[in-house]
Amino acid sequence: MIALQDLHKSFGDKQVLAGVNLQVGQGESLCVIGQSGTGKSVLLKCILGLVQPDRGRITWNGRPLDRAAFMAGFGMLFQGAALFDSMSVWQNVAFRLRQRMSDAKARAIALDKLARVGLGAETADLMPAELSGGMAKRVGLARAIADDPSVIFFDEPTTGLDPIRARAINALIRDIVTQTGATAITITHDMDSVRAIGDRVALLQGGRIVHDGPVAGMSDAPELADFLGVGVAK
Repeated sequence: MIALQDLHKSFGDKQVLAGVNLQVGQGESLCVIGQSGTGKSVLLKCILGLVQPDRGRITWNGRPLDRAAFMAGFGMLFQGAALFDSMSVWQNVAFRLRQRMSDAKARAIALDKLARVGLGAETADLMPAELSGGMAKRVGLARAIADDPSVIFFDEPTTGLDPIRARAINALIRDIVTQTGATAITITHDMDSVRAIGDRVALLQGGRIVHDGPVAGMSDAPELADFLGVGVAK
């Protein structure tokens, strides 16, 4: 569904992406891992059009990326949820919907999506400041799926959460991706998230993808030893 071919990006003298090649299929859940500062977020921003790559190609369904059509069909769970402080929970969830339908209809859809992430109607009129970290993540997830996107991006979905809430969010993301059939790309360094969410895992290192394989086979990949916390015989 999405393919990156020989993607390069530098900022001044610092080369961040040095020829990234990566594909993700329809309905597949791909996790991109890497140490801090290796360019995971830059890679995501290139796909979203927030950063223009220096060279390389991004295709969608085998064709050059139609930015307007792509942006209309994606959802995003931001790191830290990134809710609008001045809007209520339902207004955050329905942010995109309210641009093309009545508030009454948008609110009804928002309540449905909130229910899908385990939040009752009583949370709809709360403000973001009244939410716990786990609740804010759930609201962010509800917003990501509000418009039934074909592609969902997750940027460090469990950052700042304790292990119990992190496991709950991981399970929720896996269920939603499975139920909706959406293509998912997750940027993370949390291997528990990779195991829970991903079908495939790709390691970004030195500006390139140095490992790309099924999550089920991670333990056999020497490139992932540091992330898995295991020693690999040499």
